[in-house]
Amino acid sequence: MKSLKTKTSLLLFLLPVVLLNAQGELKSVEGFSPQIGLMVYMLEDLKERITQQVKDLDQSQTDFLYDAEANSIGSLVMHLVSTESYYQIATLEGREWTEDEQTRFGVAGELNEEVKSILKDKPIKYYLDLWDEVREKSLKGLKTKGDAWFSSNLEEGLNYHYIWYHVMEHSANHMGQIGTIKNRLPK
Repeated sequence: MKSLKTKTSLLLFLLPVVLLNAQGELKSVEGFSPQIGLMVYMLEDLKERITQQVKDLDQSQTDFLYDAEANSIGSLVMHLVSTESYYQIATLEGREWTEDEQTRFGVAGELNEEVKSILKDKPIKYYLDLWDEVREKSLKGLKTKGDAWFSSNLEEGLNYHYIWYHVMEHSANHMGQIGTIKNRLPK
């Protein structure tokens, strides 16, 4: 019996790898250094998948809260915009947000009750357009950097690669939350 359990566990572990290979391979995006190009590939893939998931939502779906503790899809997309903008400016420009950037992009850095009350009554296109703007600036800045910069240690165990991995990981995490919210939308 243990043998069957071990085989099943191995299959479940390998299944995502097999499915990934069936869809294609990760490849570095041309115009970027090899390691940054791989990260860009993953960032762009996640952004496209999230965009496909939400682009046709109407206003009530964009603002839908399935309970008092939940976030709306609009606020989650804006949170992705805020996260990427923050790390883009900090890592690529070495500074903090300006007051204008804080107002435009930083509003959803933290998702709390105040933010939830602000982030409503805006169409999904509003959030996606802001994300396009931020991503364009991220890609432009990342093109100017190389793999040595990407892996340079900022402090023990922290480098730009890890920071941008966090941006990518953040998108993957919230993509799952968006899927859960979509499944709970009123029919």
